[in-house]
Amino acid sequence: MRKHGLVPKSAMPETQSSSDTARLNRALSTVLRQAARDLRAQAADDTSLPELREAKAEVLAVVYRVLAIHLGTPPERVFWQWQDKDRAFHRDGWLTPLDFAQRYAPLPLDDYVCLVHDPRPSSEINRTYTVEHLGNVVDAPAVVYLNVDMADLKKATMDSLVDGQPVWFGCDTAKMSHSGIGLWDAGLYEYDEVYDIDTTMSKADRLLHHGTFMTHAMLFTGVDVVDKVPRRWRVENSWGDTPGDQGFWTMNDNWFAKHLFEVAVHRDRLSPELRTGLDQEPILLPAWDPMGALAARD
Repeated sequence: MRKHGLVPKSAMPETQSSSDTARLNRALSTVLRQAARDLRAQAADDTSLPELREAKAEVLAVVYRVLAIHLGTPPERVFWQWQDKDRAFHRDGWLTPLDFAQRYAPLPLDDYVCLVHDPRPSSEINRTYTVEHLGNVVDAPAVVYLNVDMADLKKATMDSLVDGQPVWFGCDTAKMSHSGIGLWDAGLYEYDEVYDIDTTMSKADRLLHHGTFMTHAMLFTGVDVVDKVPRRWRVENSWGDTPGDQGFWTMNDNWFAKHLFEVAVHRDRLSPELRTGLDQEPILLPAWDPMGALAARD
């Protein structure tokens, strides 16, 4: 947002590929694998660094073209006019994406933090982590995670929603999911009873043995709370308006702790003790660590 800005959805509407990225991802994977092959071969032949960078720039131009074909070309400016809820007409005229973001989305981005729940023995609670080669915006600051207990992560999420602030999150969306009715529930399917086996693994073990990782990002827009305890969560997904309730899904609370890994909340939602953890130098995780899977995919 700081670098490129935003535009209203009417200026860059959804495409088939923005809701179903499988073909787009296949095309990009092919281009990038070919590029890796060619650049490594050129480097082995002692090709100069400027020539390698020129070849890389050519590949990135292809990547941009593929993205533009599937998703559309980001507009350099938009003509913005609208009717408000009282049907009064407004017109701002031509705006750049940066103008639009500054005027209509003045979010204090630096005041938001990413909390993760990583229960692996190697991942210390109340410590910050980053992942090697994770950054996907040139000149942007490093992506930093604060590892917290699930109770702290859930409370920060619930308190934000109760105060009317939506919460971005990352999870392993395919686990115990029913896309037809838009539901996640930890006991949705009884696989062990079908096969007469016990496939129980802790969250830490599933991370260690690559049985789970973050695959999708969505938005919490509501929570059902009884006696200060959340029962279920309302989720705004990006897979069209057919699944669930016009595109909104329900996540039962038993699913939250098992398959959710990351949220972005305002730092004011953290206790003073947790805030001190943000001041530490982040521990560097290898590029293939599952904590970097979501940013690498999205």
